[in-house]
Amino acid sequence: MRAEVRSMNSRRDDLPSHCDTGTSCAFTIHMPNPEAAGCVERFATFMSLLLVIITFPFSLFECFKVVQEFERAVIFRLGRLRKGGARGPGLFFVLPCIDTYRKVDLRTVSFDVPPQEVLTRDSVTVAVDAVVYYRIKEPLNAVVRVADYSASTRLLAATTLRNVLGMRDLAQLLSDREAISHMMQANLDEATDPWGVEVERVEIKDVRLPVQLQRAMAAEAEADREARAKIIAAEGEIKASRALKEASLVMVDNPMALQLRYLQSLNTISAEKNSTIIFPFPMDFLRSFMSPGAGTSITHSPLPV
Repeated sequence: MRAEVRSMNSRRDDLPSHCDTGTSCAFTIHMPNPEAAGCVERFATFMSLLLVIITFPFSLFECFKVVQEFERAVIFRLGRLRKGGARGPGLFFVLPCIDTYRKVDLRTVSFDVPPQEVLTRDSVTVAVDAVVYYRIKEPLNAVVRVADYSASTRLLAATTLRNVLGMRDLAQLLSDREAISHMMQANLDEATDPWGVEVERVEIKDVRLPVQLQRAMAAEAEADREARAKIIAAEGEIKASRALKEASLVMVDNPMALQLRYLQSLNTISAEKNSTIIFPFPMDFLRSFMSPGAGTSITHSPLPV
């Protein structure tokens, strides 16, 4: 460090005299390029190539690697990421002793989120589990920016599931599963995008309620069904009474309609194969056998059906 300061002082002394008079001067300092290969790296590369030449053709088995169509290889040379991005699919070349590589699978991977005990917004404790589908879209970011993208995605999925469900009521949780799944997918995809991970789909598998809550909900649903059944029955009674009223008005205007109703009732009773015989007898036939004074007080009463 002292040598650099002395060299800078010597350079200042060599500057023209107008820099000492207060006029502005520009200094250009050249910083070393971190991407440039050092002497040690060049020497190691040369020795690796020399080893390949000496052991030829046996070294070809270690130098040429193959990755599948659904895989990519990220290569490091002496700890530095090689230029050109991820290799594959197909054949690629590595130098022994100085090159290391890591394969990344690009296929869609699914995993189950363990059941999470969640307290909903209306203070109901439920156990919810889900399944997540994701894939790697940027192999370099998946290797360089995160230590273990799979474990990180799993932990983030469990945390996101608790956070999203904590903002919903129990009724929304049971009815709006699709909206909750889309919300979880958007949150996970946004969080894992810097890691090169794309979350394709999130599905809620099961929502387990406490046993006491299940019984209470079943009793509530049963009471609701009974109330609706009573309302429907009452509406039916109202409609039936209105229909009977209209029928009675028609029968008053037309006495033959009442006789037809008698015959229909007899037909219904006889179809049941019982031993009871009902025969309607008009009261008008008895008027001739009654006294004249009593006949005037007799009114037409409805005949039995």
